[in-house]
Amino acid sequence: MSTSSQVTVNSMDSTNWEQVKSEYKLGQFIQGKVEFHAPFGIFVKLDGSLVKGLIKIPDFLDEGVMSEEMYPEIGTTIGAIVVGYNDSNCREVYLSAKPSVLHKALVPLKIPALAA
Repeated sequence: MSTSSQVTVNSMDSTNWEQVKSEYKLGQFIQGKVEFHAPFGIFVKLDGSLVKGLIKIPDFLDEGVMSEEMYPEIGTTIGAIVVGYNDSNCREVYLSAKPSVLHKALVPLKIPALAA
């Protein structure tokens, strides 16, 4: 890795971070490849970006208990919804793969307003 690209990866400025956030908007469906397993979740490679997607263990299932043994295999393409950003290190986009979150984003149902 060249020094210049290493500097880019290690020191993303606030302008670049805002560009990342505008590219990966809250509620947006994205796809990426599972890159790494961690005890607290999985990291997902986002195409053409210096940042990683992170799906934490609580963001996999609506019900039941998720464990590391259930993680998708490394290299698997998965879909998820952008639910937040790690502004403290400017390198992670938080994702959710919960069925209810995916369904809500992919099938935006019209909910009638309740009568007052």
